[in-house]
Amino acid sequence: MKPPAKRRVSDRRPMLWPDERAAQLAEFAIALPLLVFFVVGIFDFSSAFTLKQKLTNIARDAARGAAGGPANDLLSPSLSAPASVLDAFQLIQGYFTANNLNLCGITAINGPPSGLTWTVSGTSNGCPPPGLTITINRGYFLPSTGASLPPATCASPGPSGPGSLTVIATCVSIQYAYQWRFGRVANLLGARDTLPSQITATAVALNEN
Repeated sequence: MKPPAKRRVSDRRPMLWPDERAAQLAEFAIALPLLVFFVVGIFDFSSAFTLKQKLTNIARDAARGAAGGPANDLLSPSLSAPASVLDAFQLIQGYFTANNLNLCGITAINGPPSGLTWTVSGTSNGCPPPGLTITINRGYFLPSTGASLPPATCASPGPSGPGSLTVIATCVSIQYAYQWRFGRVANLLGARDTLPSQITATAVALNEN
């Protein structure tokens, strides 16, 4: 009777394959959330940057349009916005429509101003909170030197003091709601960073009249 044949080392290799496949599956399960995190972040921040550029262009053109308008109707502002402010709003309205952006139910800019600042907000028409806020300040004080970026409210810093040289300008601010997908993915991974709920663009143009 012949003794049983010894199994070669190569005959035992197939028994190790299931363990290798399990290791690959574990590595994929660990890498997948990080891959999703980076892909969503790239697309989300790219979309936010593109929106920021669009809003900046809109605010800049609206500020130029208002700054080139007449200033004689700013002496006694009433409930109806002056022609220069209406021109700026119509430019904003046209740009939003052309770029398929939601105006959040805003159809006009009117109401009593705060000084020479008109502000209108909207959250309807399916617009996510906090919605859209448009601010137009026709009496923005712009120092001739050392001027800083205007705030989101276009609040004017006012004249610097006696003897200082200050020019009158127009400030336009657009605050638009943006829903981040990146934040939801980051929360799943344990991150707790808070992203801004609005993307803001401001622009200033010197008044011509």
